Amino acid sequence: MGHTGTDADVIVAGAGPTGLMLACELRLAGADVVVVERLAERTGESRAGGIHSRTLEVLDQRGILDRFLAEGEPQPVGHFSGLYLEFDESESRHPYPLMILQSAVERLLEEWALELGVRIRRSAAVSGIHQDAETVTVALETGGEGGARLRARYLVGCDGGRSTVRKLAGIGFPGTEATMTALIGDVELPDLPEDYVWVRRTPGGDYSAIAFEPGWYRVITSEYDRVADRDEPATFEQLRESLIRVAGTDFGMRAPRWVSRFNDAARQAAEYRRGRVLLAGDAAHIHFPAGGQGLNMGVQDAVNLGWKLASVVAGRAPEELLDSYHAERHPVGERVLHNTRAQAALARPGAATDALREVFGSLMVFDDVNRVLRHMLTALDVRYPVGGDHPMEGRRVFDADLKTDGGVTGVYPLLHAGRPVLLDLRGGGEVAAAAEGWTDRVDLVEARSEDASWPVPPVGEVPAPAALLIRPDGHVAWAADSVGAERAAALRTALTTWFGPARRG
Repeated sequence: MGHTGTDADVIVAGAGPTGLMLACELRLAGADVVVVERLAERTGESRAGGIHSRTLEVLDQRGILDRFLAEGEPQPVGHFSGLYLEFDESESRHPYPLMILQSAVERLLEEWALELGVRIRRSAAVSGIHQDAETVTVALETGGEGGARLRARYLVGCDGGRSTVRKLAGIGFPGTEATMTALIGDVELPDLPEDYVWVRRTPGGDYSAIAFEPGWYRVITSEYDRVADRDEPATFEQLRESLIRVAGTDFGMRAPRWVSRFNDAARQAAEYRRGRVLLAGDAAHIHFPAGGQGLNMGVQDAVNLGWKLASVVAGRAPEELLDSYHAERHPVGERVLHNTRAQAALARPGAATDALREVFGSLMVFDDVNRVLRHMLTALDVRYPVGGDHPMEGRRVFDADLKTDGGVTGVYPLLHAGRPVLLDLRGGGEVAAAAEGWTDRVDLVEARSEDASWPVPPVGEVPAPAALLIRPDGHVAWAADSVGAERAAALRTALTTWFGPARRG
């Protein structure tokens, strides 16, 4: 049971990657959470196909990355609208995208959720919401007579682009309409003459055929100025006919495992929070799936929100902390919608776009251009508006090597518990003295940096700080090159802002 008189502290609607990651983050921080999912079981549909650097780092921060590396395959290159991008091994311990199907991501996250004690209730579709001053009541259709009702302190809609939670909460979803239709399916292609096809452009559109498993290909066709009815089911025959129109042949396509459709509609929730209802993942933003950013953005939404929501539920921090979720994540979503619109425009067929792609591709050989686009897709350069002018503040922390009394460790193992970490890299007692009223909520760690400088995309190399306050999501709330009275005061302000007031006595 959650808070007095409720069934849970938080109800999470949707058991996709975002919902499961959020549930795990909430449980790590001590919240009681129940996930409700309309489907009776996981679909097994492959869907999204990769995890970018920042999401790999997030999984590493929680100590579960090895589970994903064991099932995925690192890819040394990425792309921006089919134009190749290079990655920089100095920027992250995990510089390359990991090719792994969404079905595997969901299975691994569900296993972790169950280990942490998350309750998952399937065949339970949200059908109504009622908020009052202290709780939110969720009506569920469960297949039985009369359905069911659950009460919690908060509800988070992680229920996809057509989010019922978003609609019931009355949150607007403005954006741009679709201008094209893409079909995607996992099939056998016995007559494909190549190992794979990567964004082959033709007058009618483009197609790709990528081998995810031996003998099986993910086929994607894109046809422009053809917009399918949203509610019309995608079929194998439609995929076959589309491939014939675009490629001139179906390459003997057979044995479909899964077929779906997507387009370039781009929409974003006007508010990520309305009262006791919040949104994350596709419920908060949809876009053309160029560059594989959607799943990654959803998981990062969850990691931004989880610790904040758990802190508020537990009374460790004031409710105003939740406002920072929209303030930090809405601009990130806005930027992804912007770059996916650009990628969709670069993908259109025709001589004018061909020329534009050629010019754009010639610019991408320059390191600065490649770096900007790489950071955009990987989210390594995201900076939250936390205040302060130290180059690390607001940015994700690098997994630097540290020397402690117990031996050498990285920064990320210190975050496995999902708690904030105050890292003192110079000693002397000033940091500990400033943080005295927060040691019940913040882990103080004394160490030495093994490296004189740390990489901070897009700034470059930055001298290792004297001390830094790391939020549970791995972003730096405060940093200092020396800890005098002014920086100590700034530290106390940051501790209060993010983790509540100092304890008394």
